[in-house]
Amino acid sequence: METKVVLITGAAGGLGRGLTAAFADAGWQVAAGYHVQHPAASHDRVWPVPLDVTAREAPARVVEEVVARWGRLDALINNAGVIADGLVTGLDEAAWDRVIGVNLTGVMACARAAVWPMIRQRDGHMVNLGSFAARRGSRGQANYAAAKAGLIGLTQSLAAEMGSRNIRVNAVLPGVLPTGMTAGLDPKVLGESVAANLLRRGSTVEEVARFVVFLCSLKHVSGQVFQLDSRPARWT
Repeated sequence: METKVVLITGAAGGLGRGLTAAFADAGWQVAAGYHVQHPAASHDRVWPVPLDVTAREAPARVVEEVVARWGRLDALINNAGVIADGLVTGLDEAAWDRVIGVNLTGVMACARAAVWPMIRQRDGHMVNLGSFAARRGSRGQANYAAAKAGLIGLTQSLAAEMGSRNIRVNAVLPGVLPTGMTAGLDPKVLGESVAANLLRRGSTVEEVARFVVFLCSLKHVSGQVFQLDSRPARWT
């Protein structure tokens, strides 16, 4: 069997590093896309590659480089994400555009680029990293909640469009993870998120990464949204 190839966006972040390690340990060749911080390659299967998902030609260029290097692309993990919190009344357009651009438009751009080698292979899997905010928006995160809600719709539409080509598209809501993105959150907010879990604990990077690797091994699952913590879909 040919070695599988995965492209991971946002690979320098906390979850990105976990995903990179999990796929490499599972025997995949990993293109670790990063924007600012270079992710040190701790495995000979990992190839760090610069990728700004909001740059017009960047996703298509990187996909071409991946295919030129390894001859195929079996999975795309859309993990790149940013936050720029603020109440709607004071939220400037730049903060709105940045969050929508990375968390939603960038996913669409990467998916549109990655789909072509997958169509030629008649096989592939895309996993979009979402957020519980898509199901219950938080105060001060209207831009992030809107982007992640849109991501679920994008996931399900792509799954419907690509099913006949044997391309699976799913979304994963990882829960609140101890990463750089959550490091600046108010401890009270973090505590409330954990308390809302039926198990009274949050998720871990390692568990989420293992699940994503497992999901990419499944051949008959598409158009689904997997929530990886124990918060009820509706909570107060």
